[in-house]
Amino acid sequence: MEKIRRNERMSAMMKILADSPNHIFTLSYFCEMFGAAKSTMSEDIDILRDVVKTFGLGELETVTGAAGGVRYRAKVTAKDAIAYVQSLCDQLSGTERVLPGGFLYYSDILSNPEIVHRMGNILATTYYDAAPDFVLTMETKGIPVALATANALGVPLVIARHSSRVYEGSAVNINYVSGSSHAIETMSLSRRAVQEGQKALIVDDFLKGGGTAKGMVDLMHEFNVTVVGMAFVMETVAPEKKRVNGEKALMTLEISTEEDGAAVIRPAAWLAEELG
Repeated sequence: MEKIRRNERMSAMMKILADSPNHIFTLSYFCEMFGAAKSTMSEDIDILRDVVKTFGLGELETVTGAAGGVRYRAKVTAKDAIAYVQSLCDQLSGTERVLPGGFLYYSDILSNPEIVHRMGNILATTYYDAAPDFVLTMETKGIPVALATANALGVPLVIARHSSRVYEGSAVNINYVSGSSHAIETMSLSRRAVQEGQKALIVDDFLKGGGTAKGMVDLMHEFNVTVVGMAFVMETVAPEKKRVNGEKALMTLEISTEEDGAAVIRPAAWLAEELG
């Protein structure tokens, strides 16, 4: 095999790490791939770590121990997160997107791969330390950003449905009260989707009263799964008291009481407080 140059080796290594965020690769894995010594690979990793840090591209972390190695985390700084979320707020604010009932049209935002990828990285940055085993969302609008968050965390995505599917086998079904319409609705999840004792991160697109979020929390209790956090793309200012506590949304929505009913959207305050 022709000798691989350092720049070629490092480019390939960064591609592999970035394609599998939060996944630990051992030094032996890269040594066998490139036919290089561990000392050489350690030097390459040190260089890549400095490059990633200098340009704000995330974090390259060395994990010690028997199962140790190196992993890439798509961490976002508070400055970059706030700037990006502010750009989304500017795009969404105004009167054109306001819908009856105090809702906002932003399906085009949730279907843009680049945007949901960035949002997923921001949310994942907040919950890396919580180490969830999977991301849970409710069909259907929250799926893109939940999938992006799951990808950044390196964990599976689990989707709760309004009714069980034959091809998913036996399921757990619960009733919950919708936070917006106060109607009784059903939530279903396959028994094979999660395991007892795991940790879940709930990610969804919109939080108003918190009924659906509370339903997902209750559903996880049925599986004896711990909910380590709840994250949303957007939440409404009113009602101030939600049916859940500890939620984090990237943006807050307030519809003005003036005749034009303009949407006032702001980045969430916790972005500056918790992201480093």
